[in-house]
Amino acid sequence: GKKIKDKTEKESKHERQLRGDLSRAKFCDAFCGVVGNRYYTYTDPCYLNHRFYTNIKDSSVEGRNPCFGRYKDRFGENAESYCNSDKIRDNGERSAGGACAPFRRQNMCDRNLEYLINENTKTTHDLLGNVLVTAKYEGESIVNSYTNSGTLNVCIGLARSFADIGDIVRGRDMFKPNDKVEKGLREVFRKIHEGLGTPEKDYYKDDGSGNHVKLREAWWNVNRDQVWKALTCNAPDNVNYFRKYSDGSSNFSSEGKCGHKEGSPLTNLDYVPQFLRW
Repeated sequence: GKKIKDKTEKESKHERQLRGDLSRAKFCDAFCGVVGNRYYTYTDPCYLNHRFYTNIKDSSVEGRNPCFGRYKDRFGENAESYCNSDKIRDNGERSAGGACAPFRRQNMCDRNLEYLINENTKTTHDLLGNVLVTAKYEGESIVNSYTNSGTLNVCIGLARSFADIGDIVRGRDMFKPNDKVEKGLREVFRKIHEGLGTPEKDYYKDDGSGNHVKLREAWWNVNRDQVWKALTCNAPDNVNYFRKYSDGSSNFSSEGKCGHKEGSPLTNLDYVPQFLRW
C-alpha cells in the first residue's frame, strides 16, 4: 500500500487547487429555499451536524442522517457478506471475481453522498464538506458498533471504512447498491475540472470516459488526511493505532483516538485493492 501511495503522491500536482477547505463548503438541504445555503465556518470536522450540513432533501431530522436506513449493528452475529454479482463489480480486476462486500460496507453511512447531484455542489470545498459528513458519521457508527465487543479492533474497523470511502471517491468501489453516488461524483469532478486553470485542466484532462480518473486519484491523495481526521472524531481516547512496516518493525500511535491528532493518516489501507481487503 505504501509503495502505491508514494507513487500517487509523485503524480499528484497542483495540490493547492485541489485542497478542500471545510470552512468554505456550502450545503443546500430541504430548507435551502427558505434559509439559503448553509456554510460550515469551522475547520474542525468533529462539529459537523447532519441537521444542518447536508444536501439531503428530507424535511425530517432523521431522514437527513447519513446513516438513515442502515443497520446499526455493523458487526453482529447476523451480519452477512453480500456476494451476488448484481451489486458487486470487479472494475476490470479479474482476480476480484468472487469478492463479497462485508456487512460493514453494505451499511456505510453514505446516504448524503446520494445527493451530490445538486446545483450548489460545484467546488472542491463543497465536495470535501460532503465527504467529511460521511466520514464523521461513519466513524461514529463504527465506534458505536464496537461498544459491546470491546475496542481492541476499532482502529482497524475505522481504517477499513476509510479505505472504502477512498474507493468511492476514486470511482473504484466494488459494492454499488445504486448508481446515485457515482453519478453525483462524476458530475462534481466535472465541475471541479471546469473550474481549474489551463495548466491544471491540461494535466488532469479526462481520458474520454467521463470518470476523471487522474483528477479523482489526486483529489483523494490531497484530502485524505482531512477524511481520516473526521472519521476518527469519536474514536476512544485510550485506543492507539498499531502500525507494521515493510521492514518488519512496528509501533503504536501515541496520542489515542486511533491517531486522530497525528496529522497524516496512519494507514495505507486505502491503497490496497478493495477485493484484497474484503
